[in-house]
Amino acid sequence: MSPEEPWGPAAPAGPTGATVRKRTLRTASIALALGVPAAVYLWHTDPHRPGQLLLPCPFKWATGLLCPLCGGTRMAYDLMHGEVPAAFHDNAVLLALGGPVAAYAVTRWLVAGLRGRTYRPRVTARGNAVVLGIAAVWMIARNVVG
Repeated sequence: MSPEEPWGPAAPAGPTGATVRKRTLRTASIALALGVPAAVYLWHTDPHRPGQLLLPCPFKWATGLLCPLCGGTRMAYDLMHGEVPAAFHDNAVLLALGGPVAAYAVTRWLVAGLRGRTYRPRVTARGNAVVLGIAAVWMIARNVVG
């Protein structure tokens, strides 16, 4: 350490706009490369019918209870086939809250990344508590009411 830097070497500068843009495009390309085949497979595989080759919910498998995300695969299938009422029946909270929030976050991330900026959503303790509270109430309600 030199006398000019008593706390060690200076921190490296953050990524440049071109680096962020390249990383955003690479991540989006990987997501599309994985997501499109999965969506095509789901399009042809009805999760409402038993015996389909789809990943089961580990929480439901272990406990027999529906988790807050249970029904998400069926919901996605129904939305892909234009069955909005059926998708709402599969998982109302995920459709009404999760979908719009995820779409907003991905859009913000993509737009910021293409502009060469890094998007970091602010996640506060209050925000976490709200999300966990909604998830807990939804899980209890769907398991008690049926």
